[in-house]
Parts: sequence; C-alpha cells; structure tokens
Amino acid sequence: MLKYLISTLEYLIVPGVLIGMMIAYIHGCCGHTGRKILMWGVMAGCAAACVLAYLKNKTKLIDTANLNMVIFSISLAALVIFLIVDGRKKEDEGNGDIVTAVPAAVLVFIQVFYSLPDVIAFPYTIMLSGESFFSTGFLYRVIGIALGAALVIVTALAAYFVCRRIRIRATGVLLKIALLIVAAQQVTKILQTLLTRRYISGKALFQLIKFTSNHANLFVLGVILAVFFMPVILWIRSFHVNEPYSNPAEHRKIRANWRSIRRWSTALLVCLVLAFINMTAVKAWESRPVELSPTEECEQRGDAMYVSFAQVEDGHLHRFAYTSENGVAIRFIIIKKPNSSAYGVGLDACDICGETGYYERGDQVVCNRCDVVMNVNTIGFKGGCNPKVIDYSVEDGYIIVPTATLLEHEKDFS
Repeated sequence: MLKYLISTLEYLIVPGVLIGMMIAYIHGCCGHTGRKILMWGVMAGCAAACVLAYLKNKTKLIDTANLNMVIFSISLAALVIFLIVDGRKKEDEGNGDIVTAVPAAVLVFIQVFYSLPDVIAFPYTIMLSGESFFSTGFLYRVIGIALGAALVIVTALAAYFVCRRIRIRATGVLLKIALLIVAAQQVTKILQTLLTRRYISGKALFQLIKFTSNHANLFVLGVILAVFFMPVILWIRSFHVNEPYSNPAEHRKIRANWRSIRRWSTALLVCLVLAFINMTAVKAWESRPVELSPTEECEQRGDAMYVSFAQVEDGHLHRFAYTSENGVAIRFIIIKKPNSSAYGVGLDACDICGETGYYERGDQVVCNRCDVVMNVNTIGFKGGCNPKVIDYSVEDGYIIVPTATLLEHEKDFS
C-alpha cells in the first residue's frame, strides 16, 4: 500500500499544487472567465490522460520518449508565453488580460496529461504482475492509490484557497518560482533523451543528467518548499489581525474570515508535510532492502542438484544455488504447496523483476522488488511475477534439478 501511496504522491503532488495556485492566480487577475478556461484545461487533461493510459498499456503506438519530448517542448513554450503575456496584466481583481489564461490552461493541461496516465494505469500494472483483482493485496494497493489521490486533491484545494487570500503579486511570484523548478526538470529530461540517443554528448552533461535522474524528487521537494512559507505566514498573521471595523457584526465577519484562512493554511501545511514525510522518510523505510535468507546446502551428483523431500517438507521457502564456472550463483527455490504433496520449484528470479528474489512474510511468498504476494500453488507455472519455470524431476525422495537447466539462466544472475 505504501509503495503506491508514495508513487501517487510523486506523480501528482506537484501538478496538484501548481493547478491550485494557477487557478487562484488566474481567478485573481482575470476573473471567473479565466478560472473557467483553466478548469476546461484540467478536464481536457484528464480526458486525454485516460486515452494515453490506454494507448500506453494496451497498444504499441506510443513512443514515450518522443512523446515526452513533445510534451515538454510545448510546456516550455507555453511557460515563456505565459511569463511574457502575464507582464502586461493589471493587478486589480478581475481586470487582467484574459489572454493570460490561455497559456496557463496549456500549462495545467500538460501537467495533468503528463502525470496522470501512469497513476491511472496502476491497477492494470498490479494485475499484470500477477495480483488477483479480488485479492487483499490488490485492495490494499488500490487504497494506497486512493489515499494518495485524496491527499493531492485536498492539497490542490488548500493551495487554491490560501492563494486566494494573499496578494496576487505574492501568489504570482511563488507560482513562477514553482513553474521554473518544473521547467528545469523538463529541460534535464529533454537533455537526457538527446544524450541517450547520442544527439548530444559531453562528460559534464552526462554527470548532470545522472545526478538529476538519481535525485528526481529534489524538484518535487523544491516546489513543496517554494509553497511552504505561504501558509506559514498566513497562519501566523491569523493570530494578529488588526483590521478596522465599525460594528460588532463586521468584527465577527473579519474573525470568521481569518478562522477560515487559518483552517486552509493548516490544511495546506499538513498536506505538504505529509507529502514530504512520505516521499522521504516513509519511502526510505518502505524501500529498505529485505535480506534474503541464505542459500542451503544440497547434494550435487554429476550434472544435477539433489534436494531431499525431508529438507523441504516444512512448507517454508528454501533457497539453493549452483555456482557456475564463471563464479555466478544461480539460485532456485523450492516450497511444498499447502495441503498437497506437490512442490513449487522455480528460479529465484522472474521475467518482470529480474534476480531480486523472493522472501517469506508470515505464510506468504513475496517478490523482493515489487512486493507482489505469490500464490504458492502457482509457483512452478508461468505468468505474472511468478518465479521462472525450470525443468526438474522427482525420483526416490529427491527433487532433481539438472545443472544444464540452471546454466541456461546464468545470464539472469550475472
């Protein structure tokens, strides 16, 4: 569950914050018409994201690298136009140039169109890895996605209401800082694609791309930090209100308004802190490596490995290895299936996640990389995240695995 909660936040928290700030800013300088234009951009982005999610996962029509190049190029062009056009607007409420809303709508469309498809495809990805639609594991992962999406929506609403209660100029400055941080990330991704395809080269450029790829969340955290001080200032100001009033009713109205400001500021602070904690401390804890159980000894007779029934009779996962002439330990696992005399035998690796291996969590067998729970009864069969199938035979109380079979998979453990 945590993995998908964190992934949802990583994909959507920045678009959520930017959309909330952008709608508040355009509403403040262009009025309700500008806000409607942006809402159409958000809805169009959601519709296009659903189509893209289908095309990416059900067809081979989408070249993701090329598509991202186009998306980022359009986004950067829209940002430049937005910055130029925005300089001509008036600061008074609703009197700005409505043309400002057009590149702003393109920017929010791009944010949704780029970030949302992978989140939409999460349930499909989970089922692709072998998780049953009706399993508890699938339910937990969907709950993680839903919690992440809910946190993003609340963050976007809080960002909108907080930005509506500060000066337009201050909102504009913070919004542009956040947009420039996102633009910097988009530029590095364009350079990464060009570098990968050898259109450009350079050692310093390679080091830059390597750093930004390995620390992609720095851009996300940069946006969070840029927005963080806005609700803090409002929250503090809400306790030191000194607005003039002419009667008790007006005073109560002022106090109620600032209580509302304090609530939304608190909501935004809590959401930003929760997102930060989830993408740092919780992510580090959730992604900590699980130490695999050590390999066990078994007999090697000629060109085969012999594992006795007695050694694997307890129903737990047992890991064995054959070391090739190249010094590669080729691991395989054996587990007795529940309420059966059959055994699940396979490599300690799969087609999807590679050689990361499997481990026991309670009475479950779990993939060490994607955290998918295996149905023990299906180990030994192809499909999903199941261990790779290998040839073996059973004879005289032994499970016999030919070394030639294992050597066929040496590359999987290299």
